[in-house]
Amino acid sequence: MRERPTVLLTERTKHLSSHSGQIAFPGGKTDKEDADASATALREAEEEIGLDPSLVEVIGVLPDYVTGTAFIITPVIALVQPCFTLSPNDYEVADVFEVPLEFLMNPSHHKRHAIEWEGVRREWFSMPYQHQSTQRFIWGATAGMLRNFYRLMSA
Repeated sequence: MRERPTVLLTERTKHLSSHSGQIAFPGGKTDKEDADASATALREAEEEIGLDPSLVEVIGVLPDYVTGTAFIITPVIALVQPCFTLSPNDYEVADVFEVPLEFLMNPSHHKRHAIEWEGVRREWFSMPYQHQSTQRFIWGATAGMLRNFYRLMSA
């Protein structure tokens, strides 16, 4: 039986100064040694979750995603061979888990939220995911990038 594709996500540790406790993709800032966004993504995934780059095939990048706090993120899409073993960096990563791509690409799971904050209307998506007894609240930039991926895939 063939496995269905999943998306690899992390839960950031609660003590981090930014985005603590949030669900995120492995990733981070570009180092001057990184040739491009794909090199950054591969390096960061290895540093954060111990993902061996030789098991990863980069297949493309999505358009840049700009957060409400002015972070500019280049989402890198890759396939990972199923034989991977992870060793998360305990300082940065509280947990690593997978969510079925089928769940994330179902628009009925894309919840819209809005709030007025300091006179500005802010909107965002969430994709609450329940697996067995564990609830994952995927929201903000991570949900926004997944929503963009959905829109590109369904166009």
